[in-house]
Amino acid sequence: MRSPTRTRSSSRASIRRVEGPGARYRLRLSARRHLRRFRLSEPVVKIAPSIGLVDAARWDALAQAADDARERDYPFTRHAFLSALEDSGCVGEGTGWRPLHLLVEESERLVAAAPCYLKSNSQGEYVFDHAWADACLRAGIPYYPKLQLSIPFTPATGPRLLASAGPTGDPGRAALIGGLRALREQIGASSIHATFLREEERDAFAGAGFLMRIDQQFHWLDDSYGDYEGFLASLASRKRKAIRRERREALAAGITVEWITGSDLREEHWDAFHAFYQDTGSRKWGRPYLNRRFFSLIGERMPERVLLVMARREGRYVAGALNFIGA
Repeated sequence: MRSPTRTRSSSRASIRRVEGPGARYRLRLSARRHLRRFRLSEPVVKIAPSIGLVDAARWDALAQAADDARERDYPFTRHAFLSALEDSGCVGEGTGWRPLHLLVEESERLVAAAPCYLKSNSQGEYVFDHAWADACLRAGIPYYPKLQLSIPFTPATGPRLLASAGPTGDPGRAALIGGLRALREQIGASSIHATFLREEERDAFAGAGFLMRIDQQFHWLDDSYGDYEGFLASLASRKRKAIRRERREALAAGITVEWITGSDLREEHWDAFHAFYQDTGSRKWGRPYLNRRFFSLIGERMPERVLLVMARREGRYVAGALNFIGA
C-alpha cells in the first residue's frame, strides 16, 4: 500500500521534541475526521527514533495481540528482532533506514504501535518501486525521503499495525494511519508505503484512501502431511523419485545435517553461517544487508525463535540455512 505524493492529511498536527533522557518526538493530533466516530479520549501519537526507547514488554504485548496463533507467533515484529537490527547497525544512520516508530498512547497506556522507517533509498524492501522513483525524477518531484511501514530486509507478510485484535483495535489502527499522514506532512516525506500487510490491515489502509499494489509470492505450506514421507506421497511419482535421488546423493557425499536452536547456538555456528551469507549475497544479490553482529544478537535475544540448519562434511561446515520459528 502506498500513499501518493498528492495525498494530504486531514489532521491538524504539531510535532515537538520531548527533552530529557531517551528523547522522542511527540506528535499531537486533533480533529481527525477518520477517528471522530470512535469517541477516543484524545490519543497521543509519539515517534520513537529507536526501538530501544520503547519498553519491550509493552511492545511485545501488542505484537502478540492477534487472534490468529500464526500472527501471535510472528517473530519479526518482536522487540528482540527489531532491536537486533538497530543495535547491530544494520538499520540506522547511513543505512537508508532511519527508525521512526509510531506509538499511540491513551492516559500513558500504549494501545497501538507500528515499526516505521524514513527511507532515503529503496534497498532492502523487496518491493521494487523504481518505476515510481523514475517517474518522480522525470516530473521533478523528490521521491526520497519516504516513510516505510515494514520490517527491514524481511519480505514476510505479517502484522504492521500492532493493536488489540478485532474491532477493539480499530481506533488504535486508525490513529496510527492518521499519525503516519501527519508525520509525512511534518517531515516533508514524499509518500507513505506499507508492505507485506495482513488482509485486515490492507483493508484499513484502503479504507483510508491509500492506493493498493498487488504482487505475488510463492510459499510452501504444510498441508497436514504428518512427516516427510507424507509430503513425498503427495507428489507425482517423477518428482518423488527425483527428490529421493538428490537426498541419497547428498548423503553419499559424506554430508551430515545439524539442527541447532536455543542454548545450543554458539558463535562458531554464526561465524560459519555469516561466511555463507556473505558469499551467497555477494554472488546473487550484490549486497548483503545483515552484518555479523546481528546474528549474535538474535542468538542472544531470541534463541528459542531461531533454527539454524547446518550441513557438515569432513568436520567442516559447508552450508547453512537460517529459519525463524513461528506457529
